[in-house]
Amino acid sequence: MSAGRTVNSKSQSWGTPPKYIHVIKKFFGGSIALDPCSNEYSIVHAETEFMLPKNDGLREDWNYPTIYMNPPYGADRDRGTTIKNWLAKCAISHQKFGSEILALVPVATNTGHWKQSVFGQAKAICFLYDTRLKFLENGSGAGKGAPMACAMIYWGSNYNKFYDMFIEFGAVVDISNLQYTEIGTTRKNMKLEFET
Repeated sequence: MSAGRTVNSKSQSWGTPPKYIHVIKKFFGGSIALDPCSNEYSIVHAETEFMLPKNDGLREDWNYPTIYMNPPYGADRDRGTTIKNWLAKCAISHQKFGSEILALVPVATNTGHWKQSVFGQAKAICFLYDTRLKFLENGSGAGKGAPMACAMIYWGSNYNKFYDMFIEFGAVVDISNLQYTEIGTTRKNMKLEFET
């Protein structure tokens, strides 16, 4: 969506490429109930969209059956949040409401936020084949590719469907054997980090 991807440009509105939107909508049965990190150029067109400054997706309730999130990858200094807050909100919303959630994020398996909110929480990960995933920049596909590898993370219950639909786009890994296991940190720390 926005903050943190200023390595390649001054843009603050980074959108998901159409090929991923198509498969995400298909995965969710044709529509997405919530996009908590939308922007004015988004092509996600979820039934409910939260976008700053009107709606802060981290402060809103995520009690929706299907959620797709392309969060800010860097720090939002004005609000004091980072990607770890968005990933924690995914894990908590899946636990609390049973929401089926997909999130397009940078691969950062060594970080605390992956250890807290992905490993031990999510069902599966698709490590995308795109060498430099080309996000839409302010609604246009003319921007440079991402400077990092990206993944689609899935918090949900249907691994087989996730595998079947996303294997075309990357290496799909079932991490359900890690669910409810503490990976490098405690559940208490996850809650505290989300609340900051």
